[in-house]
Amino acid sequence: MILFYLKDYQFLAEKIAKNLNISIGTIEEKNFPDGEIYHRFEQSVLGQHVILVGGTHNDLCTLNLYDLSYGIVKAGARSLTLVIPYFGYSTMERSVKEGEIVKAKTRAKILSAIPEPPEGNKVLLLDLHSEGIPHYFGEHITATHLYGKNVIIKAIQDLTQNKNYLLASTDAGRAKWVASLANDLGVDAAFVYKSRQSGSETKVTGVNADVKNKTVIIYDDMIRTGGSLLQAANAYLEHGAKEIFAVATHLVLPSDAIQKIQNAKTIQKICGTNSHPKSIELQSDFLNVYDISSIFADYLKNYFLIKG
Repeated sequence: MILFYLKDYQFLAEKIAKNLNISIGTIEEKNFPDGEIYHRFEQSVLGQHVILVGGTHNDLCTLNLYDLSYGIVKAGARSLTLVIPYFGYSTMERSVKEGEIVKAKTRAKILSAIPEPPEGNKVLLLDLHSEGIPHYFGEHITATHLYGKNVIIKAIQDLTQNKNYLLASTDAGRAKWVASLANDLGVDAAFVYKSRQSGSETKVTGVNADVKNKTVIIYDDMIRTGGSLLQAANAYLEHGAKEIFAVATHLVLPSDAIQKIQNAKTIQKICGTNSHPKSIELQSDFLNVYDISSIFADYLKNYFLIKG
């Protein structure tokens, strides 16, 4: 067994390989003057189970993931397992307006076009925005949805030692998932009601639970610009919440999003995982990052019957 990775995910690949006690392969990469990219595997994959760690967090990485996967299979790999900690375009899982392209599906179709090795292709996905996304993958690749619940629970417990708290969502759309997590933690759940003012604007109209003098932990699958998060935080504070924390699996946070959230001074701290490369760059006293490599490693151990 051998593991390769896209450069953006070296930090996570090394942890997974160490946990599995397997070797990491190296890939020669260079750019031609016209911008085209050259790749070459520096180790043989013939007859091996190959793990490739990478994300679809931007279009170049998606294409590199496909190119490398194609090369691995054509070089004689026994099987291929893609570890994709963050699946890009996951919020584009359905069409709302006429003419919209469902890019969660098109990305799944790209990866489904990878040739099939003797013992098959597999893709591991984490805390997807929609439960239906694995069904977008074709018959030549098996998609498995893994959950980061254990890591998320650890983050919440670290934030709430000896505190009277409840778990909350940014809107009613995530209430079912938050309610399930709250049940595991033995606490109450809350969510905000919203009304749509226009195509791009929503307004909070109420909160479904008593949050007065309580610590509120807002959970969402991802934080991008933080707009929905801040809107929900303000609503809970207006209804008497003592303090607000936020926990999310995927810390996307483009541009100056984290600075805007911090400057708003409504959220005390954010916790998330290292599923997205941006998280490593931004971790700080305000943004705590938890490692999710064990979630993938534990699954792979069981899947490949690795001992120890």
